[in-house]
Amino acid sequence: MRIMISADMEGVTGVTCPADVRPGTEQWQRFRRLFTGDVNACVAGLAAGGAEDVLINEAHNDNRNLVLEELDDRARMLTGYHKPLSMMQGIDSDVDGVVFLGYHTGAGEEGVLAHTYLENSITGVFLDGVRASEGRLNAALAAEYGVPVLLVTGDDLTCEDAAKYAPAARLVAVKESVSRYAAICATPQRTAEQIKSAAEAAMDLAGPVEPDRRPHRIEVEFDAAQLAAACAVIPTVERVDVRRVGFDAASMTDAMKCFKVVTYVASKATEEIYG
Repeated sequence: MRIMISADMEGVTGVTCPADVRPGTEQWQRFRRLFTGDVNACVAGLAAGGAEDVLINEAHNDNRNLVLEELDDRARMLTGYHKPLSMMQGIDSDVDGVVFLGYHTGAGEEGVLAHTYLENSITGVFLDGVRASEGRLNAALAAEYGVPVLLVTGDDLTCEDAAKYAPAARLVAVKESVSRYAAICATPQRTAEQIKSAAEAAMDLAGPVEPDRRPHRIEVEFDAAQLAAACAVIPTVERVDVRRVGFDAASMTDAMKCFKVVTYVASKATEEIYG
């Protein structure tokens, strides 16, 4: 069995504020070790459940957060940026299941550090008319390759979201959301036990499923008009409202690649003060 872990950081044990996940801060140095701890617990559980190969795709910020020298040596790590499938790079390599570890709720939603790809600027992303978190987007991409979502970890609201787009998946809430920047957190020892146990049990779900290949539409709503205007120059992307763009794609793979371009262009169309 070959399993992939898409590992984000905002939904990791103890994380509650931007400094916890912003590379280079004192807090980030602390929490990257808690991040590694959550990942190691997951690897241990997957291995106990029969996984023979675990690929970890670092999926936060510049994708250089996990501490390699402290990583469980039963895993391999994909690190660095400019990955064609971004958070889901490796999903097309014949894996038998995927884990969304350290995930969070989407832009415009309640939840610890809620956002979708961009920390700010985006107020909503909609996949085929449904408000979509990164988890929902990535689950649709996994489905295109016939890969089931085995486990999702994050705050309690992230787990509620995951229950809608991956109803069979195991869920572990490592903290209870109080606000975007506050949570009631369990200790790393407790969350490690929960993650390991859930990952081991989730291996019962591993194995290929029927691929879901079909066209998709994504719409992105911004907090400022100039971001929509900037993104509307991208071929296939249309401005559907003053702060909203949309595009159709023949597959989820194409949709996510276009979405990646949209977020990149939007990130370069802001000013420090006026946004």
